[in-house]
Amino acid sequence: MNSFTASEAKVQFGELISQAMREPVSITKNGRPKVVVMSWEDYNEIEALKLRYLRATLAHSIAQAERGELHDIDDVFSELTPDELSKAGKNQG
Repeated sequence: MNSFTASEAKVQFGELISQAMREPVSITKNGRPKVVVMSWEDYNEIEALKLRYLRATLAHSIAQAERGELHDIDDVFSELTPDELSKAGKNQG
């Protein structure tokens, strides 16, 4: 993955966009990665993958519930990380 500093990204914005259309580009600030710029198509593909994963997790949990293997709502989402749960909650509104 190519990388730009925040300062370089400001000055070379056109080049940043051109590269991001081909592959994700990392933007660093103070030597640390802060954001990734990517094409609209790549972003939509990632969002679709996340949605498929969440649906599969829920389908798995429903099957477990039907077999009597789940006892409370926390069991449904136990395989998701706290970060995934937080992001799923933000995407509902």
